[in-house]
Amino acid sequence: MHCPFCNHDDTKVTDSRLAGEGRQIRRRRECQACGERFTTFETAELVMPQVVKNDSTRQPFDAGKLRAGIMKAFEKRPVGRDDVEAAIERICHRLRVLGEREVASRAIGEIVMEELRQLDEVAYVRYASVYHQFQDVDAFRAEIDQLGQRRRSDPAAGQMSLLPAQGRDARNKR
Repeated sequence: MHCPFCNHDDTKVTDSRLAGEGRQIRRRRECQACGERFTTFETAELVMPQVVKNDSTRQPFDAGKLRAGIMKAFEKRPVGRDDVEAAIERICHRLRVLGEREVASRAIGEIVMEELRQLDEVAYVRYASVYHQFQDVDAFRAEIDQLGQRRRSDPAAGQMSLLPAQGRDARNKR
């Protein structure tokens, strides 16, 4: 590591510790030439795949666009910001784990809809209406009918818990 003060390339690490909720390493360094001390942060570089759009153009993955679309779907819905952020993190994690350099925008949309379906059915239908470009009421009706069929086969599907995780656990132990 080059010293930011004198540009000498020999520095010594004097202290290391975890930072940023364990996602970074904070290192205190001392320059062997000028004696100045400075701090560096080391993080893992996680490369997101390129997004292949429907018209075959490619663009870098943009978590801001993902967040904006999802937030629009959850507008005025009783879903906590932490739940939304956790869903976004799960989506990004799934994209990283794919290990692909390029991912079709359709595949990303399907992953997003799966997450939304589990969190809030109304947000899911909102997102699906834009994603599938619904043209009329019949398209909405068909999507809602599919949700109903899923719910009948799995009654807990698409329902948010009204209790925090520990409250649910305590209730189940009674």
